[in-house]
Amino acid sequence: MRRVRFKDEDGSVLIGEMKGDEIEHEDNIYRVDEVDILAPVKPTKLVCIGLNYQDHAEETGREVPDRPKLFLKTPNTVAAHQDTIELLKGKKRIDHEAELGVVIGKRCKNVDQEDAMDKVMGFTCVNDLSNRDDQRREQNWVRGKAFDSAAPIGPVVAEKKHVPKDAEIRAIVNDEVRQSSTIDQLAFSIEELIDEITTYMTLERGDIISTGTPSGVGPIEDGDEVSIDIEGIGTLRNHFIKS
Repeated sequence: MRRVRFKDEDGSVLIGEMKGDEIEHEDNIYRVDEVDILAPVKPTKLVCIGLNYQDHAEETGREVPDRPKLFLKTPNTVAAHQDTIELLKGKKRIDHEAELGVVIGKRCKNVDQEDAMDKVMGFTCVNDLSNRDDQRREQNWVRGKAFDSAAPIGPVVAEKKHVPKDAEIRAIVNDEVRQSSTIDQLAFSIEELIDEITTYMTLERGDIISTGTPSGVGPIEDGDEVSIDIEGIGTLRNHFIKS
């Protein structure tokens, strides 16, 4: 199943199954272009992983750390598929980062690696937007990573069976492929990440682990359309404008 949250013409928030250009909800069929697609879940937090692809670490002049590099995005950062996002005013560089999002299905703490995938609802696309102007100036990255709409997610949560272990992940800006890799290139696996994170904090149903980005991150300009495409999930698409 590819789980999608959407708002119908009456304003009701529904959860259905996306099948191509249509959404099935109970006995009703909705066209995707006739409804408002919402963020597929409402996370209490996004736990993000830095430098989790070797090629991205190399392009930044750093090495993959000896344990997962963690930072947080808060609920205000969540944006949905097809949302128009205003770029932060007065900033010289906001970057796109294509990432696989792991959606937690059960409240969990102190999870061993062998049990980790039992806690996963499925997978989604994440664009980990980064405000480089401020990220370079601060240690905890609040300004750099947790600004409003800094985490577009969606369009669906795909069940684990739909997403190959070597699924392709891409970022496309307008018609240009900027990032292209496969999720089996993660330095720390999903199981390792869940084990490490839940040693320190409880993950709630709907929380997301954003697993890191491959090489090719780059700036977003006024008028750009950025698509994050992951095999088995689909395409998260957003338009960006100057504020």
